[in-house]
Amino acid sequence: MDRSEPVNVVDVDTDSGQSSNGARTIVLVGTGYLALAVFLWWSLWSSHPTSTTTCGCGDAARFLWFFEWPAYAMAHGHNVLYSTWLFHPGGINLLNDTSVLALGIVLAPVTWLFGPVASMNVALTLAPALSALAMFALLRRWVSWTPAAIVGGLAYGFAPFMVTELALNQINIAFLAVPPLIVLVLADLLVTQKRSPWRNGLALAALVVVQFFLSTEILLITVLAAIVGVLILTGWAALSEPAAFGVRAGDAVRGAAVAVAASVVVLAYPLWFLVAGPAHLTGPIWSAGGTARYGTTWASFVTTGGLGDLRPSMLRFGGYQGPVLIGLGYLGLGVLAAAVVGAVVFRRDRRLWLFGVVGLLFAALSLGPGHGIWVPWEVLQHVPWIGDIVEVRFALVVTLCVTVMAALSLDHGHRWLAGRSKSPSQSSSYWAAAVSWALVIVVLLPSAVVLAPQIPITTRPVVLPKWYAERGPNLAPGRVVLAYPVPFAGFQSSQAWQASNTMQWKQAGGGGPQGQPSRAGAARPGFEVLSGASFPLGPAPDPTPANVAAVRQSLALWQVTTLVVPDQPELPVYEQGRSAPYAVGFFTAVLGTAPAYEHSAWVWETVRTAPLPVPVPSDRFAACTTGTTGTTGTTGTTGRPASSGDPLAVPRCILATETMVPGA
Repeated sequence: MDRSEPVNVVDVDTDSGQSSNGARTIVLVGTGYLALAVFLWWSLWSSHPTSTTTCGCGDAARFLWFFEWPAYAMAHGHNVLYSTWLFHPGGINLLNDTSVLALGIVLAPVTWLFGPVASMNVALTLAPALSALAMFALLRRWVSWTPAAIVGGLAYGFAPFMVTELALNQINIAFLAVPPLIVLVLADLLVTQKRSPWRNGLALAALVVVQFFLSTEILLITVLAAIVGVLILTGWAALSEPAAFGVRAGDAVRGAAVAVAASVVVLAYPLWFLVAGPAHLTGPIWSAGGTARYGTTWASFVTTGGLGDLRPSMLRFGGYQGPVLIGLGYLGLGVLAAAVVGAVVFRRDRRLWLFGVVGLLFAALSLGPGHGIWVPWEVLQHVPWIGDIVEVRFALVVTLCVTVMAALSLDHGHRWLAGRSKSPSQSSSYWAAAVSWALVIVVLLPSAVVLAPQIPITTRPVVLPKWYAERGPNLAPGRVVLAYPVPFAGFQSSQAWQASNTMQWKQAGGGGPQGQPSRAGAARPGFEVLSGASFPLGPAPDPTPANVAAVRQSLALWQVTTLVVPDQPELPVYEQGRSAPYAVGFFTAVLGTAPAYEHSAWVWETVRTAPLPVPVPSDRFAACTTGTTGTTGTTGTTGRPASSGDPLAVPRCILATETMVPGA
């Protein structure tokens, strides 16, 4: 094709790539993407994929729970959308959280056979491969040179945005196979109309339903992008080619009606469950009412920084344990250059303009406030539902648009070069092929260089404290455990422990948007004291009468039966709170009784029947738990006296306080 020939949106032949041997090509390309995904996760698949993943902590721990629950619920006849095994007794509404139920349900057989770590690892590996394959399926309809579609799949499925989200174990954000397929269906529904409206409508509804159970946040972003794109497309078509627009409008409206009707029928109950079902969340998802601290800047799209400041907290509290990650806005200089140059050189291709405009608009939406200029998010963050989006994630639409533009530009370039080499000589043909492949390298190389230090993605074993490995799987039914550190204080590893114990016990509290003080209800005072007792920043709360009363009330409201403090300083730092001596002393004062010491943990098994608390003055508490003041109870870092090695020295020291209090 000569670059001077116009390519109008409404005249695009979406079957131009069908010469690529159909299903066979899909299988071969998909196999290649899968092999690359395995290489991306080689540190996982070359070790122990049933017990190793990004981390058994932070968000990864929460997703392990989300993979275990559907398998457990289906095997035991429970509701997959709701569980009281977390945030007991009120429970958790999984549709209000990042539960990726579509993956958890489909991979339940893997969970039954090999456990939640294995099923999550399968999902993490399939995410880039299937996302890339979906983009390839879209692009092969629009390009005649198959390598251009393959490059587009690579640039999308293995984009810096995707790799960073995978490393963070944000599987709900990194599994992005649906958005390109929605674009594919919309292209036929609105433009070529080779399939009937009802088929396109049902296909679109099916994709919406799948994405709903993958991530409502990504669904909302995709819907917003589709609305913007459709408005631009229909507006241009109505003005420039009203005759063609009128012919296509009827079928497009009918297909859209089928899509809406089918989606509403299938999602009516899940939508009700989301907004009004048991344990549903009200108000902004996050307590501050916005997430503006995570936005991009215009420089984010061409520079790799952005997450370096988060590294210390990631290492300490359960984020990614590998190298500093690439910022979510970075597009890859080669891909971006191909998109921009192609939009200028091949500007008669209206698809380049369409995706370029949508990409620019969503780049603006992803900008975070606080950089000295007004950004759209200052208004949108206060809009219900839209304000719950983490605005940097609008960058995924930018990634999709830039990828499509780069692939189209490569295809145009290849056809232009092929047209220039009309000589029958082999040297001319070789020259055209060499230049085309050189362009491929130019497009992909910058991203490959930037991503190289991240590959393979860093993984860690899922480490269970001894008590959870040896005792947890055999607890009697009905046990409600409060883990230390508490799961709502930034340490979420106990959700991985519970999932690895196949939900043998229920858990007080949990992480995510529900694990915030504003949602703790009457238990909020104790919630905040326990958070301070676990999170090693700021002053540690003493067992004052007010703090003790607040914690005891919370334990009663949560119906806690068992409280566990591991005694393993060798555990990863992200599985430890302030200190074991402090925790043991604090809970001994709260519960008024000494714990049992078993399986390298201090355990209170009779929380519901605990006696009266022990009043402990602050200096006495410090003496018992740190040995910094007073004359008794000198302890080491594990809670044992340095001289005796007695694991119950701290509890005895605390309980001895009662006999020292005048009038006791």
